[in-house]
Amino acid sequence: MVLAKVVGTIVSTQKEQNMEGIKLLLLEKIDPVTLNGKNDFVVSTDAVGAGLDEIVCLAAGSGARQTTLTKGVPTDASVIAIVDSIEKDGKFTFQKNKNL
Repeated sequence: MVLAKVVGTIVSTQKEQNMEGIKLLLLEKIDPVTLNGKNDFVVSTDAVGAGLDEIVCLAAGSGARQTTLTKGVPTDASVIAIVDSIEKDGKFTFQKNKNL
């Protein structure tokens, strides 16, 4: 899994039939300590209802197709969790709804 931040949405009016109704997000991979973006972007399906500016866990490859929503869907990237906190070496680098 990879940590990323939701930086936008993707709208597609014509897509594979299996993808109808699935939200697509634009994610930027982040550093888990500084939370700075790595200027590395990915389009992902959203299995958990993530929103703009949220920190999320991104599953890639075949793991992206293991959620209830993405089974049988042609995707290689899926948001599978919304992050509540990140702790490294005994210190929180991120806590949702708190300014550190």
